[in-house]
Amino acid sequence: MDDDATERDRPQPRGSDIARAALRAAQEAAKTAPTAKPGATRRRAVSGMSGGSRRRRRWSAAGPDERDPQPLGRLAARLAADRGWSARLAGGNVFGRWAGIVGDDVAEHATPVSLQDGVLTVRAASTAWATQLRLLQRQLLAKIAAGVGPGVVTKLKVQGPAAPSWRHGPRHVSGRGPRDTYG
Repeated sequence: MDDDATERDRPQPRGSDIARAALRAAQEAAKTAPTAKPGATRRRAVSGMSGGSRRRRRWSAAGPDERDPQPLGRLAARLAADRGWSARLAGGNVFGRWAGIVGDDVAEHATPVSLQDGVLTVRAASTAWATQLRLLQRQLLAKIAAGVGPGVVTKLKVQGPAAPSWRHGPRHVSGRGPRDTYG
């Protein structure tokens, strides 16, 4: 009975004491273990894998990996490149970012109409602005290439404002139109 009484009188170890004892034991085991060459890593067998036919699972490193979640923009760009949509998306980018590419003053008086085979058709608000755009054509092409990428727009075709048509109906008389209207 003395043995039972002495066991009850002894204080029970706490969780932190057990953890400290386990840490000390692990440190002692590490000191006595044979050391490997510097830079060599020990390979640990993955539990649950039986036989040599299965491939060992690769774990993701601390850095980015192709298996990590990707931003949506990066996935969309990769999809567009794989499917060959990059050129058409770059052309749409010209229309979507027109004011940011050419500047607010030019965008206020000129609107892109179409882009076919590298030729961008731009409609000016007046004939004066059409002339100005023709003079600025080289600078505008440089700005577009810097904003969207080279080779998307190779030529700029500038149109003046749309004039009213005097043709009404399927039949008309050829000539200069109703001259007596403007005196």
